[in-house]
Amino acid sequence: MSEHRMLINGRLVDAEGGRVFDNVNPATEEVLGVTADASRADMRGAVDAARAAFDESDWARDHAGRKKALLQLQAAIERETEELRAELVAEVGCPVLTTYGPQLDAPLKEALRWPAEQIESFGWTRTLPAKDAFGMGYPSAREVWKEPVGVVGVVTPWNFPFEIALNKLGPILAMGNTCVLKPAPDTPWNTTRLGRLIAEHTDIPPGVVNIVPSSDHLVGEVLSTSPLVDMIAFTGSTVTGRRIMAAAAETVKPTFLELGGKSVNLLLDDADFTQAIPGAAMVCMHAGQGCAMPTRLLVPHSRYDEAIELATAAFAGVKYGDPTDPSVLQGPQVSRRQQERVLGYIEKGRAEGARVVLGGGVPKDLDRGFFVEPTLFADVTPGMTIAQEEIFGPVLVVIGFEDDDDAVRIANDSVYGLSGVIMSADLDRAKNVARRIRTGTLGLNGGLWYGADAPFGGYKQSGIGRQCGIEGLEIFTETKTVGWPA
Repeated sequence: MSEHRMLINGRLVDAEGGRVFDNVNPATEEVLGVTADASRADMRGAVDAARAAFDESDWARDHAGRKKALLQLQAAIERETEELRAELVAEVGCPVLTTYGPQLDAPLKEALRWPAEQIESFGWTRTLPAKDAFGMGYPSAREVWKEPVGVVGVVTPWNFPFEIALNKLGPILAMGNTCVLKPAPDTPWNTTRLGRLIAEHTDIPPGVVNIVPSSDHLVGEVLSTSPLVDMIAFTGSTVTGRRIMAAAAETVKPTFLELGGKSVNLLLDDADFTQAIPGAAMVCMHAGQGCAMPTRLLVPHSRYDEAIELATAAFAGVKYGDPTDPSVLQGPQVSRRQQERVLGYIEKGRAEGARVVLGGGVPKDLDRGFFVEPTLFADVTPGMTIAQEEIFGPVLVVIGFEDDDDAVRIANDSVYGLSGVIMSADLDRAKNVARRIRTGTLGLNGGLWYGADAPFGGYKQSGIGRQCGIEGLEIFTETKTVGWPA
């Protein structure tokens, strides 16, 4: 049931010239099939369709129609949930157990429903007090209106492709915008499936949603540079985010960027290490391919050896391999390129003096697939490359600190500020430390912040803006202030 075609202006179509590219299973290295390989001309056609749908249809003003359409899409996805689950495991390489959480079931539960439910209650209009603004004796009634931003160019990554696509489409459409979505070429089918469901099972007007896959990353630059696109919403690497910002500056369009991270798992000296440290091995989930994963384990020097011993045991227990096996936590990296990138960082860590406690190479028991062993580094200092740069692999670095002030300093010693974890026997102490760490989300003592109603995004070079929550709705609106004689 995989869908290879694009969705442009309400029609499922092939790419210009019939061009296609291969979709590869990263666990087996086998070609699953092909996907339409869009050209710049295809992308421009999608932008034209989105522009016309916004300017010429009543989509932006039809609140009831938008809610109905989003719930239609919800129902259509639910009818194909199991097919989508298998498709994600095959093309993303994510362990099937993750599809019962962040890869599929968690976003499916609320990523469309919650924004749809907010349409009626959202603060579309705010009344200001009547005012004689210039002292001329002519008081005016005044209102602030929230309106859709227009055409949104969406670029999604390959690590949690369905989750991110749904958490972007929900708010974008609920707020009355139209969009053109370019999925990552490594994992296109889950998004082209959405295109088919939209075309065949919803009343979303032609051109409101366009899905345009391409093997050429530069095709996506049409979205950044086109004067017909009003905004860019991107999730991916900080390097690519900078390039998108620069291209979008040409037409002075706003950008919503959810970028990289180098988050901390901070264990204060009163934490229960036997309970806290086994959870640190969760950085191996989905082969470490998550921007919010806490890949720096910060522990007090006074308990450093204890931490290494417990972390070693936890990493030794990580099961990796066939992602269709329900007991597997860690699957492959998404591609050969990503596998080589992670292995390169591991070698860089060794060269800079860090000690590989466990792992550090390609599993000898797997003869195919883009796998990397669960890897634990000790004797890491904050300035090392592996402590500063996002590796995006199953790699944890352990860094020691002296006291709370030192821990906060190390936590903030990063260009990133996306997420993190703090563990302490004293919740108030954990909260006090949390207020000093410059990051967009934090989990304290095992608490989770995730949800369609919870704003997610980062400080510093981890991005601009927030996805989800009320902030994630407002970011896809413009503000208009109007006045008339009172």
